[in-house]
Amino acid sequence: MRIIPAIDISEGQCVRLTQGDYGKKTVYSQNPMEVAADFEQSGLEYLHVVDLDGAKQRRIVNLKALEQITGGTELKVDFGGGIQTKEDLEAAFRAGVRQVTIGSIAVKSPQTALDWLGVFGPERLILGADARDGKIASSGWTESSSQEIGEFVSAFLKAGFRYVVCTDIGRDGMLSGPAVDLYRDLIKQNPEIKLVASGGIRGLDDLDVLAEAGLDGAIVGKAIYEGHVSTAELSAWVSKNRRPC
Repeated sequence: MRIIPAIDISEGQCVRLTQGDYGKKTVYSQNPMEVAADFEQSGLEYLHVVDLDGAKQRRIVNLKALEQITGGTELKVDFGGGIQTKEDLEAAFRAGVRQVTIGSIAVKSPQTALDWLGVFGPERLILGADARDGKIASSGWTESSSQEIGEFVSAFLKAGFRYVVCTDIGRDGMLSGPAVDLYRDLIKQNPEIKLVASGGIRGLDDLDVLAEAGLDGAIVGKAIYEGHVSTAELSAWVSKNRRPC
């Protein structure tokens, strides 16, 4: 299972929200690039970057910070937040990211998401499936829908998506444990899914449970920033659990 530290960017700073609430924002660093470099120096390979301002404004806002991260590290970066047009999608790829997460556009214009899948392929696009009380939310989690998460994910996997990042919004930033039952259900319904867990992860014990459940990856954010787990511990966990070639 891949360990993916997270950097959420707002106004050029590295921040974290609680349950997606923009009014509950904590600034952890003025320089996201330095945070990314620390992750890399600890031996981690992947990075999850979210443009929080972009998610709210429905366009990429913090492109410069993203370019600094991709230009200054060798991390394999996935990026999301505000991707509403093909132009923004292409801009993210030009900035050097490996994968782009599309969530809101998949909710509001499914055919557009499928058109992009046809152009960029299933290895470069990630379906963002963020849920509150089992229903899909979008636009930086400020808008709810009536779509059940299981039906939403299954439909896009049948259409050709492979990678899915799923956040239980109620757990995000709460350090209350990941939504393991939800993830197990999604994997049971869709054995071919490459599912990445996000939200609530507290430490190494949670990672053990997620790996056993069959997750492809786990995004770790607040647990790092609040000192519940170190990047050195995460790197050691990866080395210990790496499958032999």
